[in-house]
Amino acid sequence: MQNYVNRPIYLERLRNRRDNGEVKIITGPRRAGKSWLLHRLYRDWLIGDGVAPDNIVSVSLDLDSLDDAADLRNPAALKAHLLAKMPDPAQRYYVFLDEVQEVEGFERIVNALNAKGNVDVYITGSNSRFLSSDINTIFRGRGDEVRIFPLTFGEFCSRRSEPVGLLWKEYYTYGGMPALLSQPTEEQKINYLQRLWSKTYIDDVAERNGVRNRAALEALVNALCSAVGSLTNPSRIVHLLQDRQRATIDSATVANYLRFLENAFLFEGANRYDVKGNKYYDSIKKYYACDVGLRNARLNFRQQEPTHLMENILYNELRVRGFLVDVGVVNTRRMQDGRSVSSQLEIDFIATNGRERYYIQSAYAIADDRKREQELQSFRHINDSFRKVIIVGSDIAPYTDNNGYRYLGLFDYLLGRADFV
Repeated sequence: MQNYVNRPIYLERLRNRRDNGEVKIITGPRRAGKSWLLHRLYRDWLIGDGVAPDNIVSVSLDLDSLDDAADLRNPAALKAHLLAKMPDPAQRYYVFLDEVQEVEGFERIVNALNAKGNVDVYITGSNSRFLSSDINTIFRGRGDEVRIFPLTFGEFCSRRSEPVGLLWKEYYTYGGMPALLSQPTEEQKINYLQRLWSKTYIDDVAERNGVRNRAALEALVNALCSAVGSLTNPSRIVHLLQDRQRATIDSATVANYLRFLENAFLFEGANRYDVKGNKYYDSIKKYYACDVGLRNARLNFRQQEPTHLMENILYNELRVRGFLVDVGVVNTRRMQDGRSVSSQLEIDFIATNGRERYYIQSAYAIADDRKREQELQSFRHINDSFRKVIIVGSDIAPYTDNNGYRYLGLFDYLLGRADFV
């Protein structure tokens, strides 16, 4: 099977950042395609745009690398190697450093390279311990992050010719980790995904963060996978782990382990936002897996509920497209038996890109008017004019109803054939 998959969204983001004077930081989970994007797709594009191959300096520092990466993890050796590859100050050079967090004190080398007027620097990392709130300090305000996810459904389908329904079943079962494209059998796919957990992700998180209670970490991973898209907080997770998995752990440790897993880009927590009150709920989040195949493999492919998998896939799709995503709640009151009763109506996603805001419901099926009203009830209690969208699991033609609500079929949206406007 041809496994060359173009990743046009990320390639465009790198092109737009070329020579902008900032360090380009490509982050994402291990094995999601960061190296492929940088060393193959972007490198090929630069060469096609006239950059000489010798002016592209690539170094892989991955712990699993078979080249001289181990020697180059020494800061002095890495610095000497890079300077030897860039002898002419009149030439323009492009430096790619893969898994740069493996070098102690890497930020000094990266900042020194970026300060040179003839060097454009790109780095990748699988752990965000050197990003987020510290990014401006570490890179002196000159760090520009490009977050990468496993293959979207559109990318997954781009080199395939099977019917879209069959591809969808494969995707929501095994997900979009790029290496799966060279794993033709179900047995190989399952083994690969489970090996990633046992030999890569759990080991990486435990070793990087000095986790002593590995059993509790694994129990937490299982709990998050089992409850994707469910509202939770550290206290609730403690009770769940104690009741169902007999894990000994406290809320502070759970909060730390959640942060470790998010820093490794394995899960993302979406904050809960009160639409009418214009405020966030402290600590309450919904957690989504970076890839549904990884999620399924962790649970031995049990609990494959199409509604939850569709919601997780849509969350990731929105993030890939550059949206910031919260989960919403609308507080309402109604009269019942002569007294006022409060209730909370859920909105699956509130997505914003800085210019527009969209309220989005993920509806695997709307079989009847009762189900339709259930999905729309929260929309009816929102008085603002932002676009309200329902993405339906069935194959429907896009349309807008009399209330201004926009309906899209799942495949049309994921494959880029229809959008919110």
